[in-house]
Amino acid sequence: MNAPQAIVKHGRKFDQVLDGARKVFMRDGFEGASVDDIVREAGVSKATLYSYFPDKRLLFLEVAKIECQSQSDDAIAEIASSDDVRYALTTAAKRMTRFFMSDVGLQVHRIIVGESQRFPEIGREFYESGPARVHAILRQFLQKGVDAGKLEIEDIDLAADQFPELCKAGLHLKMVLGLRDTPSDAEIDRVIEGAVDVFLCRYERRHR
Repeated sequence: MNAPQAIVKHGRKFDQVLDGARKVFMRDGFEGASVDDIVREAGVSKATLYSYFPDKRLLFLEVAKIECQSQSDDAIAEIASSDDVRYALTTAAKRMTRFFMSDVGLQVHRIIVGESQRFPEIGREFYESGPARVHAILRQFLQKGVDAGKLEIEDIDLAADQFPELCKAGLHLKMVLGLRDTPSDAEIDRVIEGAVDVFLCRYERRHR
C-alpha cells in the first residue's frame, strides 16, 4: 500500500471491510495487522479492500476515527447526564484517558502526527470526530456549572482545553516516546484524580 489518499470511497461492502479491520487492528495493532488477515476477517477480496482503502494507514485511521468517536460519545454521555461536577469530570476522564493510553490510541497519535503535514484532511477529520466533539460538550457542561453557581470560569474555552491535557500529565508523552510501558489502572486513576483536584481547585466556586 502506498501513501494515504485524501478521499475514502464508500460502497456496498464498506462497513464489512471496516468491521473486519476493526477486529484485526484491535487484536493485533497497526504493525501486527496484515492485509491478508483483514480481508480474511472481513470476508472480502484484496481488490475490494483496495478499492476503498489504497493504504493500510488510511484504513487504520478510519477505524480509529470511529473508535475515537465511540469513546467520545461515551464521555459525552457521562458529562451530559450528571449535575455532579466532580463525578462527571472523573467518569468522563477515565474513558478519555484510557483511550489516549491504549495501544490503538497511541498508534493513532503517532500516525496522525506523521501524516497530517502531508495530508491535513486526515488530522482535521480525526480531530473533528473526537477531540473537537469532547471540547464542545465539555464547554457546554462547564457553562452549565457556571450558570448554576458551581464554577467560576472566565475563559471557558481555555478551561475545556486544559482539562483533557491535565488527564495526560506524566504518562502520555512518555508512552508516545516509548519511554514506559502501559500504565496500570491505578496509575491512570491517580493522574485523573489529581487532574480533577487541580481543575476544581482553580475553577470550583467557593461559597463565602
